[in-house]
Amino acid sequence: MNNMHPLEHHLAIRRVSPWLVFHIASLATFLVSIDTTVLYVAFHSIAKSFPEANPASIAWVMNAYTIVYATCLIPAGGLADRYGRKRIFMMGVALFILASVLCGLSPNIHTLIAARVIQAIGASFLGPAALSLILEAFSKDKRAIVVGGWGAIGALAAALGPALGAWIIDAWGWQWAFYINAPLGIYCLFMGIKTLNESSNPASRLRFDLMGMLLIIAAIAAITSSLIEYKHYLNQPHIPLLMGGSGLGLLLLFVYWCKNTSNPLVDLKLFQNRTYRAVNIAALFFSTAFATMFFSFFFLMTKIWGYSLPQAGLAMMVGPATVVPTALMGGRIASRYGHKMVLVAGCLIFSISSIWYLSEITAIPDYLWACLPGQLISGIGVGLVMPSLSGAAVHDLPQKDYAIGSAINQAIRQIGTVLGVAITVSILVKSAVNLDDFHLLYTIQFLLVMTSAIFVSYVNTRQS
Repeated sequence: MNNMHPLEHHLAIRRVSPWLVFHIASLATFLVSIDTTVLYVAFHSIAKSFPEANPASIAWVMNAYTIVYATCLIPAGGLADRYGRKRIFMMGVALFILASVLCGLSPNIHTLIAARVIQAIGASFLGPAALSLILEAFSKDKRAIVVGGWGAIGALAAALGPALGAWIIDAWGWQWAFYINAPLGIYCLFMGIKTLNESSNPASRLRFDLMGMLLIIAAIAAITSSLIEYKHYLNQPHIPLLMGGSGLGLLLLFVYWCKNTSNPLVDLKLFQNRTYRAVNIAALFFSTAFATMFFSFFFLMTKIWGYSLPQAGLAMMVGPATVVPTALMGGRIASRYGHKMVLVAGCLIFSISSIWYLSEITAIPDYLWACLPGQLISGIGVGLVMPSLSGAAVHDLPQKDYAIGSAINQAIRQIGTVLGVAITVSILVKSAVNLDDFHLLYTIQFLLVMTSAIFVSYVNTRQS
């Protein structure tokens, strides 16, 4: 057993640059984050390709992905810890590439939704494993900065998704929003096989809780459906109320299940930590506001101001450009002074963008004054908040809980995205949208972000 030649030992355990690990894992995360938001601009293109589909079914092209992704993140984190972070990461990338191609080839809306579900499973495999690979590659004193950088890339991708998607979809069709994943995904596979080292914790508990997964999927689906479908039941309001009430009931049943089963999907003990609890509640509200902002932007540009899709994509580019430098600066501040200051400031700054849009957006196109300042302000807010939510969530967790703790945080953020899409569809997807509809959305955004600001004020990650 001990006769291994030193060169063989060196090859078996490669000394890989931490920044190379960061590069591979972050690029894969970039793909997943883009795919979470790119379809915001594909809504009308998909509707034209599938005229038999109604707005609710097209919304499920986005929401089916997000709900399944959120739900599968948690057991995927356990799989990564137990069976190998590299192995699960590579499986996730491969499945994501395959499903992306299937999405582009879909002949009808139902096949597209099914392919999106497969894509979500692949995305959930690679997400927590990617963060675990990064955390393991760096020393603890550098993790706040590195997690800030990783979160910045995810936030930038989510922000750039609609802008890049607008150009791709206008030039080649919505199918290419999926096909574009293949070459970058193959690059991640090749580099990962070549350079990443395997790591695992075989003693970790595997959280494959089928009942818990079914309960949370059914709960979020019912709540989302009640928001999207209520306009179709104006004469029968009891139907959406019944759907929403059923969803809330299933959510309570999910919590009860997690408290009383031996190996639950969500370990509620993690929420005994006040910082972890506050971060995740704040993440739900902020992610909901973030989704409403991005989804509604393209409706405003195209339906009210009359911009073409590429023009709307170009108009969106300014905000994302502020995300990465702001996030890197925020990561350094959080590393020295803790995450609370960064998170509270980011939420307040983002809320100013909502007030700006509410007061300045009119039916007359005025990008330089009415839109550009709001883009810059919201970009700074997103850059401060999104990465710091990731960093604060895992800050106080023991190493054995990195993957599961991060997975729960990411899952909650995805649920927020689902709710944001549902709110936006319920308000804006109709035959004649008007300015009052956007003012209502900006008001909702403001209230959601201010609620998030209240909860992040309880975060305490400052080194004593």
